[in-house]
Amino acid sequence: MKRVMICRTNIVFLSNLQSDHCPLYLCSMSTKTKPSIRSLNLDEIKSFLESHGEKGFRAKQIWEWLWQKSVTDFESMTNLSKNTRQLLEEHFTFLPVSIDSFQVSKDRTIKDAFKLSDGNIVEGVLIPTDSRMTACISSQVGCSLTCKFCATGKLARIRNLEAEEIYDQVVLIRDQAKQHYDQSLTNIVYMGMGEPLLNYKNMMTSIERITSPDGLGMSPQRITVSTAGIAKMIKKLGDDEVKFNLALSLHAANDEKRNQIMPINEQNSLDALAEALNYFYEKTGTRVTFEFIVFRDFNDGIQDAQELAAYCRRVKAKVNIIEYNPIDDGEFQQTLPQRLDRFKAVLEEKGIIVNVRRSRGKDIDAACGQLANKNEAILKTDSGTVLKK
Repeated sequence: MKRVMICRTNIVFLSNLQSDHCPLYLCSMSTKTKPSIRSLNLDEIKSFLESHGEKGFRAKQIWEWLWQKSVTDFESMTNLSKNTRQLLEEHFTFLPVSIDSFQVSKDRTIKDAFKLSDGNIVEGVLIPTDSRMTACISSQVGCSLTCKFCATGKLARIRNLEAEEIYDQVVLIRDQAKQHYDQSLTNIVYMGMGEPLLNYKNMMTSIERITSPDGLGMSPQRITVSTAGIAKMIKKLGDDEVKFNLALSLHAANDEKRNQIMPINEQNSLDALAEALNYFYEKTGTRVTFEFIVFRDFNDGIQDAQELAAYCRRVKAKVNIIEYNPIDDGEFQQTLPQRLDRFKAVLEEKGIIVNVRRSRGKDIDAACGQLANKNEAILKTDSGTVLKK
């Protein structure tokens, strides 16, 4: 006999316990101690229902409401009886994410301030182009990595996002793409606030919910996870044989320079990352992308390009060159167009696949490296409009 006990925010399964009594449940819980229904897996929902005299097949119906139809209240589950909905309401809650405010750029990029159930704010971006609609989403509230060029890196890490909070960002941005541009979401990048590999379990669960046929059904090949470079977690991605794409925020191809701008490199050297990335490639067959922001007079010279080309010979990779987007401290500057072109040419001469990623949403601080914990009042400027939802 399997017994299930719900206690505070956890559901604990106690296997093979024999008892002549009914399973133990805490049947009346305050809102603060109710677990989120979306923290349960399908088997846990089924066990809960059966232990309360409900039919087990109802679990599949609930699962579809949660992850296919993306509802965040029990009343919307209209194919369940009123009593079943009431049972769920008594024992569970949701941790819904909402759009607190959003800004629209001149180039149609939309930056969202997402409000979490505990009042914290994270940001996400809808990036529209002629060929795709991309959601850039966050994985943590703040960040602990202190990269020198990134606005989010100047914030303290407050907490990891739950899988459902990551999922909700995708749903909200998907709906926004439909509402504003009448287009479907085509791509997702985990490139918002936080380091996804430091929230590994919730990141992986969110991708499973987004890609599963009984979830949003998006192809994992349309998802890219970006990391600052944590060697052991990159190897874990390989062991898990993930199907999504991986991008490494490189930005310098020698340890001395990378240490200056990315302190994480002191514990995850370029040698260690090369080993981990090659292991990832062997396990998954997926070529990694190097993201390389070019800073004026720091890493935009011919020698820098040659070092990057040499590193690409060690790791099967393509390169995205990214324009630098200034943040408030002004420590770094955007490189000159002619220096960027020369940098790109050196790589191409070495046979490296190179794309230059032009920044979008710069006028509303929505571009790469600019996301920070801002939630301003209603404001109209020449560059964009901040709107309360």
